[in-house]
Order: sequence, then C-alpha cells, then structure tokens
Amino acid sequence: MSSSELVRRPEVPAAAPAARMRSARVRSLTPRVRRRRWLGLAFAAPALLFYGFVVLVPILQSLNYSFYSWDGVSAARWVGVDNYVSFFTDPELLESLGHVLILVIFFALIPIALGLLSAALLGRGKMTGSGVYRWLLFLPQVLTSVVVAVIWKRIYGPDGPLNSALRAVGLGDLAKNWLGDFTWALPALGVIGTWTAMGLCMVLFVAGVAAVPNELFEQARIDGAGPIREFFSITLPSLKGQVAVALTLTVTGALRAFDLVWVTTQGGPGSSTTTPALLLYRKAFLNPDVGMAAAIGIILAVVCLLVAVVITRLSEEKNA
Repeated sequence: MSSSELVRRPEVPAAAPAARMRSARVRSLTPRVRRRRWLGLAFAAPALLFYGFVVLVPILQSLNYSFYSWDGVSAARWVGVDNYVSFFTDPELLESLGHVLILVIFFALIPIALGLLSAALLGRGKMTGSGVYRWLLFLPQVLTSVVVAVIWKRIYGPDGPLNSALRAVGLGDLAKNWLGDFTWALPALGVIGTWTAMGLCMVLFVAGVAAVPNELFEQARIDGAGPIREFFSITLPSLKGQVAVALTLTVTGALRAFDLVWVTTQGGPGSSTTTPALLLYRKAFLNPDVGMAAAIGIILAVVCLLVAVVITRLSEEKNA
C-alpha cells in the first residue's frame, strides 16, 4: 500500500456523510415547504420590483448618461470616461473635495467626540436635568435641514444674535457677516453641521451605554478607576458598533451635503463653500451638463458605499 493511498483513504468516509446530509436536506423539502418558499417570493416580488424601478433603474440610467456630453435638449455625444477624468482634473471640483474634507471634521469627528463625552457624563449615573439636556441636543434631528439652515442664517447675519452678543460683551471688532466671509464661511457651515449631528451621536452612544451591565461600572469604581479610566476601559470598547454607525452616517452626510449649503450660502462667497453635491445640482439644472452631473452622482455614490464598507469591515475586525 502506497503512502498516497494512506493519505487519501480517510477522506472517503468523511465526505460520504456530508453528501448524505445534503441529499437528505434536498429530500426533506416537501411540496408544502417549496410552496411556502415560492409564496414568500411572491409576497416580496412587488417590493423588489418597486425598489428596482425607483432605485436600480435610475442608477443604471445615470451610469449611461455619465458617458455622454448632453445638455438635456440637443443630441447627446459619446465622450467615454472623459466626464470621470474631468472630475479629478477640474479645479472647481478638486476645490469642492477639499471643502468636503474640512466638513468631515465638523460633521463627523467633532460630533462623535462630543457625543462620546455626553455618553460618558450621562452614563456615570443620574444627573439633574439630563432629560432636558438630551432633548435640546436631539432637537436638530426633529427639525428639517432647511429649517435649521434658515435659523442659523439668521444667527450668522450682520445684525443677528451672534454679532449682537459679541458687541454686548465688548467684542464688536470680531463681529462680521460670517456666511459672507471668504475665511469664515466654511467653518461657520461646519458649526451648523456639528450642532445638527451631535444629537444623533449622543442618542446612539447613550443608548449603547445603557445596554452595558451596570455591574461593570460598579466593579471599576470599586477597583478605584476614575472617570477617564472607566471611559477608556468600559464605555468606549462597549460603543464600537455605535461609533461605526455614527461615523458612517456623518461621513456620508458630509459627502452629500447640499441643502444646508444651498440655503445658507449657495456655495459662496465665490466658491469658498462649494461641495460636489452642489456642483452636481448646478450642472444638472442651472448650466446643464447632464453627463457631468451623472458622473458626479455616480462617483459620490461609489465613495459613500466604499466609506460604509470600510468602516463596517474595520469595526468587525476590532470586534473579532
């Protein structure tokens, strides 16, 4: 008997039971079970068809448009991948990508940091007025983005509450038209994003802390752990899933920022607050270049998908 036969022979009885199990499962699918499966697909079919018509068909149509130069009226002209090349070579589009990176700091990183701080404070025990505190922070999530933009546009106005407060405390030299200043317009927009996203992050993290067994915090306090050590040893590790969700929502929100920018500055002054979504709107409706607008939309969709996948994978690896 050769050594190869000794190696192969044990594999036969190991594979046979698996094959028998598979065939047994196939035989176990009675006509009744099969009818139930088809019935389930029949119930899901209308929703799947509606999703395909509303989501998948427009995506495929946009992908097709992105390979043409078309103003929406005259005959379309095939340009291949030129629209995608222009996205990464057009100075205006590159500038808008730089603005998005700054907005990510205000829309994602700062709200998450403040949300974690809120969760740490509220998670250590009952605090007087904590319900009002949560309500005030979550209020922007209840309001529509247009209402939020109008409110803050009034706050930032030359005679708005912010400048009035600065003059009242003797800092009138700092008063300015915040949304009309080339230097301060983008950070001013970022502050609005921070105020809007912080409530969502706070609610996610506070809910995550509430799910942590209180015995862990009590044991840490018995062992002499202070607030900082308790946060990094218990609170933060317990919130990895919530942080991943918050990071995905806020980063993609910054990438897709449009309504807030449009209502407050319309990309001005000059091009200091333009975003890719705003340029998409301009190219689609104001100065029609449907092909370029479609290419911008496809790139934004792909980037948002990649961001979500990367954050999910990283969170899963850390949890593992």
